[in-house]
Amino acid sequence: MNKKLGLIIVILVLSAVVVGLVQSQKGRNQAARIDEHSSQKATSHTSHSTGAPPRVPAYQSVAETKSLGPTLAADQFIGKTRAAYKAAKEIPATLAQLPCYCNCDVGYGHKSLHSCFEDDHAAHCAVCVDEALLAYQLQTEQKMSPEQVRALIIEKYSSSN
Repeated sequence: MNKKLGLIIVILVLSAVVVGLVQSQKGRNQAARIDEHSSQKATSHTSHSTGAPPRVPAYQSVAETKSLGPTLAADQFIGKTRAAYKAAKEIPATLAQLPCYCNCDVGYGHKSLHSCFEDDHAAHCAVCVDEALLAYQLQTEQKMSPEQVRALIIEKYSSSN
């Protein structure tokens, strides 16, 4: 009986050691991920402190706008989102020449702000909606060219990053 009790105690102690080692490794891995995330975040902000220009997300040239895909119908949405999808339908070539500052070119492979309106991405993103509405206002009310709109968008959104 003493041998069985001794064996059980040894197994419990070994189990506790193994669990402790596993937990310790998990903690180290989590700390490494936090350090990596912090260094990436610091790197993304260093362009402002070093004087290098901030990254401008992808946008298309005038030539590339000739083969744009259709945008979703605005009547599928409500409020500002509906207005943004309507704007995308009305000024697709302009939106294609604008970078999208939600950085979906990196995460989703989008080629421009127009790409956000080809599916429901923009419906879930305030940056896409606000940027499209601003572009629409600048082009229709202030009669700016797509190049002028792009320059203003880059200036506005680069300074807020």
